[in-house]
Amino acid sequence: MTRICTICARGGSKGVRGKNVADLAGRPMIAWSIAQAKETGLFAAVAVDSDSDAILAAARDAGADMLIRRPAALATDDAPKLAAIRHALEGAMAETGLTPEVLVDLDATAPLRIAADIVGAVALLERTGCTSVVTGAPARRSPYFNLVEERPDGTVGLSKPGAGIVRRQDAPRAFDMNASIYVWNVARFLAAPAVFYPDTRLYEMPEERSIDVDSELDFAIVRFLMAQRGAPS
Repeated sequence: MTRICTICARGGSKGVRGKNVADLAGRPMIAWSIAQAKETGLFAAVAVDSDSDAILAAARDAGADMLIRRPAALATDDAPKLAAIRHALEGAMAETGLTPEVLVDLDATAPLRIAADIVGAVALLERTGCTSVVTGAPARRSPYFNLVEERPDGTVGLSKPGAGIVRRQDAPRAFDMNASIYVWNVARFLAAPAVFYPDTRLYEMPEERSIDVDSELDFAIVRFLMAQRGAPS
């Protein structure tokens, strides 16, 4: 089984300026994802795709197998992430000459995952034969009881009303996607790029490894948890 890992990181982050190369326990944040991918031993190549010279330089220093320059059209605030992932995959395939069966994309802003999470998500896809795997942590709120949606007129109501579920024990399990790991069957992804398919599965991760850095508060929490973990500097 041939697998390729992509890590897509653009330079124009707004919530935390320069977050992908910001220091986190002695390394640029993106270096943690590269190290985790390498630690698994799963991948024929780990490719970093970016429009930023600083990010590409940090990725090179962290041991990425290849650096792929992202075009400006795929690096805007409203550019779709799937297009960037496909660009990274196709660039990696062209450079290596490989046609992998499995694609894994790691979000550079989710550095609290561990290598075992990546291994587990890949194993879930390969064991079940599903098209894609996403990762998430158990949701703190249930759409059947206390997760509400705002209607166009400003009123709110349960996200999933009228389901006839009156006991929490009877409600399906709900998860918060953590944007940490995405796994695809490559052939099906290239034929129809998407996150969700009819057979998509979820690999469960604990809350303490599921924080995506999108604000200064997120970054402070991640730094704290890294310190608690005793991350090497």
